[in-house]
Amino acid sequence: MPPTVTASFTTLLAATIVTTAMAVADVAAAAASPVDHPVDSRHLSIGELTPAARIHLGKTADWVAISDGAVWVATTGPFSVVEIDPRTDTIAARVALPGNPCSGLAVGFGGLWIPLCTKPASLARVDLRTHDLTWVAGAGPAAREGGITVSTDAVWLVVDRTTLAKIDPARMIVSRRIAVPAGSLNPVFAHDRIWVTRSTGASVVAIDARTGAVLGSIPTGPRPRFLAGDERSVWTLDQGDGTLTRIDAGTRRTVGSTALETPGPGGDVKLGHGLVWTTMIKVPLSITDASTGHVLCQWRGAGGDSLEVGRDALWLTDYTAGDVYHYGLDEIARRCETAAAALSL
Repeated sequence: MPPTVTASFTTLLAATIVTTAMAVADVAAAAASPVDHPVDSRHLSIGELTPAARIHLGKTADWVAISDGAVWVATTGPFSVVEIDPRTDTIAARVALPGNPCSGLAVGFGGLWIPLCTKPASLARVDLRTHDLTWVAGAGPAAREGGITVSTDAVWLVVDRTTLAKIDPARMIVSRRIAVPAGSLNPVFAHDRIWVTRSTGASVVAIDARTGAVLGSIPTGPRPRFLAGDERSVWTLDQGDGTLTRIDAGTRRTVGSTALETPGPGGDVKLGHGLVWTTMIKVPLSITDASTGHVLCQWRGAGGDSLEVGRDALWLTDYTAGDVYHYGLDEIARRCETAAAALSL
């Protein structure tokens, strides 16, 4: 990461946490205070953020993935995935699809993996170099608004509401099927485990990515759908009450909850730079400190629904307008830091 961006985010975190009356010192303190409410004076307008670029892609724009040297966004009108050159903010390629790319994107094993809401549901792979389109036999998403994830040796997709499929990326076949609780939908790989949300309930199931053994169920807020994780934590975006639930990835225990006040359908959550990044339509961007669980800044207004965080940029869709916005992380840091300074006055 360029030094200026690193410095900006270090300053952002320090300034915001110090000036927050509810700030905590460490992870244990965050767990002891399980619910944190966003500060009203940090409800900012998304129009205050200046994008580096706005790129129109189609009737709708949803799902974002980053590969080496490219950003990929799924669209309808037309059904496609679009490759964007982040250096020039221009469309480098568009790969036509036979149906709606309705359930996430994942990059791995030289390809972009795309669940499609065709009839029957299907799973496509776009070669990142040649853009050739191939298919996984007998696999497709269980429903719209699910997800797909990549581990060290496989691709993972919930193919019906009670089955998680492990897909061999070399042979392009389902190599294993694992029973999961009814209502399961969205997987993510973190800490050598596959974590799957139960979107009709209030829990996440953890599965050993090597053996396929189900390790147990962990409570969350109501109707968790999207999730993100790393070696330390797994975070669920709970559509039932608009909270973030934090799970310790090592102990598999719920350790905190953050009230984003963003209930409802859709949305996305990602981890990056020590922060939890979330988006919902009409609340296009919220940033939460991953160490403390405290909301740093929240932007409201038009747009939102999916995002991805790169080395020095945020890519954020406006689903209904069919656009994707490229924001520099230094711009976001400055705006959030300014809000923190105003709160301290």
